[in-house]
Amino acid sequence: MPLELKNLTGGYALVPIVQDINLTLQTGEWLSLVGANGSGKSTLLKLLSRILSPQHGTVLLDGKAIHSQPPNLVAKKLALLPQQQTVPVGLTVRQLVSLGRTPHQPWWQWELTPEDWLKVEVAIKKTQLEQLSDRLVEQLSGGERQRAFLALALAQEPKILLLDEPTTFLDINYQLQLLELLKELNQQQELTIVTVLHELNLAARYSSRIALLKQGHIWEVGTPEEVLTPNTIAQVFGVESVIIHTPVGLQVCAISASE
Repeated sequence: MPLELKNLTGGYALVPIVQDINLTLQTGEWLSLVGANGSGKSTLLKLLSRILSPQHGTVLLDGKAIHSQPPNLVAKKLALLPQQQTVPVGLTVRQLVSLGRTPHQPWWQWELTPEDWLKVEVAIKKTQLEQLSDRLVEQLSGGERQRAFLALALAQEPKILLLDEPTTFLDINYQLQLLELLKELNQQQELTIVTVLHELNLAARYSSRIALLKQGHIWEVGTPEEVLTPNTIAQVFGVESVIIHTPVGLQVCAISASE
């Protein structure tokens, strides 16, 4: 169990946003956090990534409390792709990706080793950025930039990858490209993935399990078939819907807002 949440409560200042979360992730699983705006999805991801400290409870990474471990040790096992990245001015894609090797370097070492550079090139290849590796990051399109920051995360060689709304601001073509790449990494390398997603149908298509959040609590968690039912969708999102079975699996068709 690479990641385990026990009675996790947290938020901002003294105000809890998510409360009493209990959840376990298995190796190689893809879990998506979905819910209405303000349900606590991004807050929960920030607790998992150490951006926020819990008010109560704990997050265990390989059996050890994540918030009491040194940041560089956590970064060797867990990487975060935030919703909005700060684009560095003057850095090429290769230079950006090389920053992912920082957790693996001792404090006295300034230069990457040949092995580190090999890891950088592998991450660039996995994200299909070879032709763009010498391009400045600020010159990339939105989809290319997202792949560059994903390559940065992959260069850390994490066991767990957290992604906050990775498809935001991307058109449907880039959305599918990115999610198909994540699917390949998930299946071929058993990379454990946690995504925050707004789009129910993308969550249904790619996730092993879905956690439905409502008002800071996990309403239900299970496979897409188990949790995405007309009843639960009405309860969590306030929407009447029908479930359609398609060549890419279960999909949700919203009919109307519930009264």
